[in-house]
Amino acid sequence: AVVSTQSGHYGRGKEVVHTVTLHEIDVINSRQQGFLALFSGDTGEIKSEVREQINQKVAEWREEGKAEIVPGVLFIDEVHMLDIECFSYLNRALEHDMAPVLIMATNRGITKIRGTTYTSPHGIPIDLLDRLLIISTSPYTEKDTKQILSIRCEEEDVEMGDDAMLVLTKIGQETSLRYAIQLITCANLVCRKRKGTEVGVDDIKRVYSLFLDETRSSQYLKEYHQEFMFNEIKEETKAMEVSS
Repeated sequence: AVVSTQSGHYGRGKEVVHTVTLHEIDVINSRQQGFLALFSGDTGEIKSEVREQINQKVAEWREEGKAEIVPGVLFIDEVHMLDIECFSYLNRALEHDMAPVLIMATNRGITKIRGTTYTSPHGIPIDLLDRLLIISTSPYTEKDTKQILSIRCEEEDVEMGDDAMLVLTKIGQETSLRYAIQLITCANLVCRKRKGTEVGVDDIKRVYSLFLDETRSSQYLKEYHQEFMFNEIKEETKAMEVSS
């Protein structure tokens, strides 16, 4: 039998996928060192012409199926601190095809937009607020507070008893979650001082008596405000008595 065989060299193809950011591509094409510029740290200023060329090239790769754009995530906390010019820039940047996923966080209600005399919900302009998906939040339940405190204890390698965790959870419900989280480290130090291996109820009570929360601190200042320097409560009281 005669079997026909292929002539010539045999080649083997291999597909390699590289994950790079647009900034890295900009740096490689804007410096003479090329890829080595990423390691030298000499990124410098990238011209707008280079960025436009890279964006066009990446768009071509995406149409040809050679590249896939994975949007990044931009998280802005305390977003109400931005002024109107920053909001205008974000509003324009979100219209770009390669814009990242924008996540904003704020705890403000109806407040003034920085740089203007107008007020809006959360201190964000209405036109930008209309583009966002607002995630509603609710106060933590006792179960949620306990779970968060347990996770925090694991992160800080703190062994805490069940009774102590219940007391700490109750403190977090009555005061604030941040205050309860801060007591974990302090209670662990008290536990180590007495050569203990597990934070107990007495340790929680000890640090609770040493460090005041916001409510007890405010009450303390109201009771002993006359003992502090530059007190304004006394002056306000006198002004109210004169006006009456």
